[in-house]
Amino acid sequence: MIARPASRVSDASDIATLYETVRRQSLHLAAPLSEADATVQSMPDASPAKWHLAHTTWFFERMILAEHAAGYRAFDDSFNFLFNSYYETIGERQPRPRRGMITRPTLDHVIAYRHHVDAAMADLLGSGPPPRVRELAELGCHHEQQHQELLLTDILHLFAQNPLKPAYRDPVPLAVEADTANVASWVSFDGGIIQIGHDAGARDAGFAFDCEGPRHRALMEPYALADRLVTNDEWIEFIEDGSYRDTLLWLSAGWDWVRQNAIALPLYWEQRDGEYWSMTLRGLQPVDRAAPVTHVSYFEADAFATWAGHRLPGEAEWENAAALLDRTGNFADSGRLRPRPAQAAAPGEIRQAYGDVWEWTRSPFTPYPGFKAAEGAVGEYNGKFMCNQFVLRGGSCATPAGHIRATYRNFFPPDARWQFSGLRLAKDI
Repeated sequence: MIARPASRVSDASDIATLYETVRRQSLHLAAPLSEADATVQSMPDASPAKWHLAHTTWFFERMILAEHAAGYRAFDDSFNFLFNSYYETIGERQPRPRRGMITRPTLDHVIAYRHHVDAAMADLLGSGPPPRVRELAELGCHHEQQHQELLLTDILHLFAQNPLKPAYRDPVPLAVEADTANVASWVSFDGGIIQIGHDAGARDAGFAFDCEGPRHRALMEPYALADRLVTNDEWIEFIEDGSYRDTLLWLSAGWDWVRQNAIALPLYWEQRDGEYWSMTLRGLQPVDRAAPVTHVSYFEADAFATWAGHRLPGEAEWENAAALLDRTGNFADSGRLRPRPAQAAAPGEIRQAYGDVWEWTRSPFTPYPGFKAAEGAVGEYNGKFMCNQFVLRGGSCATPAGHIRATYRNFFPPDARWQFSGLRLAKDI
């Protein structure tokens, strides 16, 4: 999701440090990949790792250097076609489902492209650029962090198609952590008028994408949230109760999706000798029953909530509960690369609000009151996707730790499940 930044950006030295850190992390994530790993596209919704590395570089070249760096020469004029994503105002582009056909340039050539752009960006950021350049550079860094997560989720999908089930990272089985407080409890919240969304005028506003604001009032009835995420063990109960065959649990479109695609398990799950296994970034492993379920669609999440006698939270309910919590959790930086069981907490505390899995909400991705898309190319992305998508909150085990916040609105179509998506239950009081 790309949009105008809604914050007062830091000075150029801070932006330069952020830029170097983010760009270095992308190469670190790509380091275990072969040329073939980085080139193949496993499905239309996924993109090759090489494309992610080049597209994020193209953003800095096209949106910043081409417009604001005097005398800058593009690395390769053909890259404007190859690595544009959705920007109609910028011109023609390689169709998304055919990004895997870009066998050339090679991965080494894409990395050389990154170095070329990085050198020019270092010169520009070191020259005391105007605020607009700093804003765009900050935006580009957050855009690249989104693609770091996509790189991981797309590699997992690719490796899951390989009959060898290769591991992205060390395949040593992850230790099963004892969950000392596995029983979920409810945390209640009062109803009333609350404020949600990013406040661009606040003194400590920080960065946000345009779809996170403006801050506005929302009316809520009293409600309660489960203090932890739904677990794999609970999902196995859902499976073994025949829920994937019970039409009464499903939305109409969801039931059509289940039948047409023969859905019977979360994505990447399979059964071996009566046990459930799942493909992970560390290879095929037994399902950790105490960990949060992941790789489920909105349709599945909604059906589970119905089966459990509850519902999914609205995004305002989620944000109201998470706004004052520490933004700590199991993110990509932990190196685990897989959801972990809920840890013990004091009664009445929300657990796992940040990290582990993106939490489906029942809220459609629509504009907040007063929303206006940014002018120009950088405003093309969020606003035009505010249709037929649902909001997810909280980040996942593949999200960079510094990238998440209470107001962050991720969004996907209701049948998407290759992302690390799970759920938390809610109920009315």
